[in-house]
Amino acid sequence: MKPVRVGICGLGTVGGGTFNVLTRNADEIARRAGRPIIIEQVALRSPNPECDLTGIKTTHDVFEVARNPDIDVLVEVLGGYDVPRELVLTAIANGKHVVTANKALIAVHGNEIFQAAHEQGVIVAFEAAVAGGIPVIKSLREGLGANRIEWVAGIINGTGNYILTHMRSEGRAFEDVLAEAQALGYAEADPTFDVEGIDAAHKLTILASIAYGVPLQFEKAYTEGISRVTFDDVEQADNLGYVIKHLGISKRTEQGLELRVHPTLIPKERLLANVHGVKNAIAIMGDAVGPTLYYGAGAGSEPTASAVVADLLDVARDIATDHHYRVPYLAFSGIGEDDGGLPILPMEDIVTAYYLRLLAVDRPGVLARVATILSEQSISIEALVQKEATEGELVPIILLTHSCREKQMNEAIRQIESMADIAGPVTRIRVESLDEQE
Repeated sequence: MKPVRVGICGLGTVGGGTFNVLTRNADEIARRAGRPIIIEQVALRSPNPECDLTGIKTTHDVFEVARNPDIDVLVEVLGGYDVPRELVLTAIANGKHVVTANKALIAVHGNEIFQAAHEQGVIVAFEAAVAGGIPVIKSLREGLGANRIEWVAGIINGTGNYILTHMRSEGRAFEDVLAEAQALGYAEADPTFDVEGIDAAHKLTILASIAYGVPLQFEKAYTEGISRVTFDDVEQADNLGYVIKHLGISKRTEQGLELRVHPTLIPKERLLANVHGVKNAIAIMGDAVGPTLYYGAGAGSEPTASAVVADLLDVARDIATDHHYRVPYLAFSGIGEDDGGLPILPMEDIVTAYYLRLLAVDRPGVLARVATILSEQSISIEALVQKEATEGELVPIILLTHSCREKQMNEAIRQIESMADIAGPVTRIRVESLDEQE
C-alpha cells in the first residue's frame, strides 16, 4: 500500500525519540500499520546528536512542513501554546493529519482544533499528551467505552512525584529535592508548570473531557502546587497512616464535575500511594468494570515516542476511513453542542476531608477555640496530634477532619488565622480515600 509520509516538527527529547523509534522499528511498524510509515521531513532548530538525518529533508521553518504537499501527517512536538496552535491549524487547513504530544495545546485550544479537523475530515491524535507512554487516553476513550466513569485520579506529573517521594524517603526539604531534580533534568530551570500543578491540570482537563463527554475547560480547573508542603507535613502524614501525593482528581457528582489538582493525603495501602519517583499512575473508576489502574513512564524520550508512534499507526490504519466513522476525539459525539449536563463545580463546593497543621502559642484555651471555630462551621475532628512546644513556645497542632465543604473550611481557616495565638498561615492538605482496590 502507499506509504504514509510524516513530517516531524521539533527534534528535541520527544521528537528525537519519535525519529529513532520510527527508523529503528520501521519494519515492525509497517507490518502493524499495513503500510510503511516514512519520515519525509524534519523541522529543527539545531541538530540532535542522537538522530542520524542522512537522506532526510530538513528545515528551520515548521510551517514549511505544514504546507509540504508530500507530507500526509504532521507530528507536533514543540510544546507551548501560540506557535503550535498556528502550526496545527495550518496543517489541518492543508489537509494534513496531526499527531501531537502537546497537552497545553490540547487543553487550551483543543475544542477549536478538533472542530477544524472535523470540518477538513482529518485526524488529530494526542495519546502522548497525557502520561507519556501510558496508553490511558485510548483505554479511557475506547477500552472503557461501556462504562459510566465515576472518577479519575492520578499522579500525572513526574517532577512533583519525584520531589514528594524523596522528601518522604530521605527526610529532605522541598527546595533541596527540587534543586536535585533540576540538576538531573527532571525539572526545568523554571519549574512553575510542574510544581504548581499547571502541567497536571492540562492533563486532567483532557482526561475529564474524555471521561464525561464535556468540552475541554482548562480555565475552570482548580490548581494548587506542592511548594508549601514541608517535611513536617510529610512526616505527620506518615504517622497518621497517609502519603502525600500531588494528584489530579475529577469526580462526577449530582451537582456537576469536580476538576482539581492539589496535594492530597491518601492511605498508605492504596496503589497510588506506592507510585514512586518520576513514574505516573492514573486510577479510573467505571460503573461496570470497577477500579482500574494505569502505571508507567509518564515522560521521557522513547516512552513518549511510544505513544506518538502508536498514534501514527492509528492514523495510518484510518487514513482511508470516512472521518464520520472514526472514534470521536473526546470519546463522545456532539461535544461542543452542549456540556453533557455536567458543569464544572467551583472549588468552594467540593466536599472532602482535610489535614490541617498550625502553630499555636502554648497557653490554655487555644485548642478549645480552634475546635469551637471548626464546630461552628459544622466541621468535625477525626484525629488530633499536639506536639511538644518549639523554640518560642509555639506548639505544632495536627488535625484530621471528617468531610466538609471547601467553603466551610475556607471560613474556618480564615477565623483560625485571625486568632492572636496562631502564628503564620494554616497548612491545609485535602484527604481522599480513592479506594481503587474495592
